[in-house]
Amino acid sequence: MDLTPPPPSVPAVARTVLVDDEPLIRAGLRLILDGAPGIQVIGEAGDGLAGVQAVAALRPDVVLMDIRMPVLDGISATRQIVASGHGAAVVVLTSFDTEGFIADALDAGAQGFLLKNSPPEELMDAVRQAAAGAMPFTPAVLRRVAQLAARAPRADGPDPLAELSDREREVALLIADGLGNQEIADRLYLSLPTVKTYVGRLFTKLGVTNRVQIALAVQRSQVG
Repeated sequence: MDLTPPPPSVPAVARTVLVDDEPLIRAGLRLILDGAPGIQVIGEAGDGLAGVQAVAALRPDVVLMDIRMPVLDGISATRQIVASGHGAAVVVLTSFDTEGFIADALDAGAQGFLLKNSPPEELMDAVRQAAAGAMPFTPAVLRRVAQLAARAPRADGPDPLAELSDREREVALLIADGLGNQEIADRLYLSLPTVKTYVGRLFTKLGVTNRVQIALAVQRSQVG
């Protein structure tokens, strides 16, 4: 058994909230996740509004978010959670992988996108990755994300990546490769606070609100 402690950017336990309107789905997710190494389910919600309220009250590290729900849908709930600044990483977990849903979820600030038929190991890994600042995607969804980025028209004007410093560009490229903050720090021989500072600068310079949007900006720049 590996008893090496996690790096300082990764919570020792990824505190997770489940948001899904199907009680059986939530029960199944709790059965898979609660007690898994490095994961603790700290709350549940049966609709998007209750999910927003649960995040405000519990301050989780990760939120697993369904899309189609009563009262408030998962896309709107994701947008509110991201805008709240609580810092929870929202991973959409749905049965629907249409490009419209994927694009809407990313635009709302979701950090990852998984399908409900994902294997349990993939689901557990996704929660840990999201807590560490990485971007978990089901492989099929990741291909769709790349296709969306390739087809998206570049905005008029100069390439926004052209305004980045060499180091900011390096960090952006590693984010686009799916690396979390600690992995970037290790790769570039930087301190973790320094990487977080660079990520904050990327948000400002690129006009984005999450790491997925940084990755999409990088992809658009490369194909533009």
